[in-house]
Amino acid sequence: MPDINWKELGFTYRKTNCMFVTYWKDGEWDEGQLVEDDKLTIDASATALHYGQQSFEGMKAYRAEDGRILLFRPDMNSKRMNRTAKRLLMPEYPEEKFIEAVKKVVKANEEFIPPYGSGGSLYIRPMQIGIGPNLGVRPAPEYLLAIFVSPVGAYFKGGMNPVNFITTTYDRAAAHGTGQAKCGGNYAASLLPHKEAVDAGYADCIYLDPLTHTKIDEVGAANFFAITKDNRFVTPSSSSILESITKLSLLQAAEDLGMAASQEDVYIDQLDDYAEAGACGTAAVISPIGAITHEGKKHVFYSETEVGPKTKELYDYLTGIQFGDVEDKHGWTVEV
Repeated sequence: MPDINWKELGFTYRKTNCMFVTYWKDGEWDEGQLVEDDKLTIDASATALHYGQQSFEGMKAYRAEDGRILLFRPDMNSKRMNRTAKRLLMPEYPEEKFIEAVKKVVKANEEFIPPYGSGGSLYIRPMQIGIGPNLGVRPAPEYLLAIFVSPVGAYFKGGMNPVNFITTTYDRAAAHGTGQAKCGGNYAASLLPHKEAVDAGYADCIYLDPLTHTKIDEVGAANFFAITKDNRFVTPSSSSILESITKLSLLQAAEDLGMAASQEDVYIDQLDDYAEAGACGTAAVISPIGAITHEGKKHVFYSETEVGPKTKELYDYLTGIQFGDVEDKHGWTVEV
């Protein structure tokens, strides 16, 4: 058993037993295998290094109270990864093989899954990169797909607390660019605006839509949602947003809890319409938003110190499904 203080785990990389690696060459993927080394050797001229032909996913494995190991909607990660591959002219990886590989990696690293009740989980990072010798701006001649894992702790140490954000004039992605693809370039572009927001005393920045800068697009590296004063769950609809699996799950979860739910425009100058707000994604599931500052004006939602009741209800419901504590009426969890 690994010598890990499960309560002190953060969101950092820790080497585990092995990872899964498969290669694409001459029009097909090989069988793939588990390897103990967590280092990769590729050509210096690899397309991934120079032209950004690469993608990744983020998902988790959870330990249930009865000892089962649960994945959450892995088919959605496979579908999104293949959409990104298609956008970047990379070969798609079959969904059935993807889920099988994820299960294989998780099972081989089972002792690194934090125990039930610790708040932790096993973070799973599938990635695909263009490799092989190449110099010109063209698709790579070969590809590598790897899946590695690392135990991570509870995102909120000491409980959930609202955090504040500020809008930025930077765009996360172009209106008709790669915003809907989970590729590294989008995240590299976010590092500077994130740093500027943090340096100014905020948790992160709010990106507005790239065409008009009048509507909320994303919250840092997460999707935005809000609860209206008439008890509707809303989240932005935009061609430059990466569709979060957590967000799609929350849309259904809201309906399960008796709320109307929709994807629609969220105008930055109409924040008074919303009673609560949050950011959602794999890492934290939900990060409650206390306030948003835009052009010098600060708008406070439910509270800057307390989590809104609807946000807390959604968080408890979705994490309850992920850890096997709440009935999974939609068949979202997959047992390893």
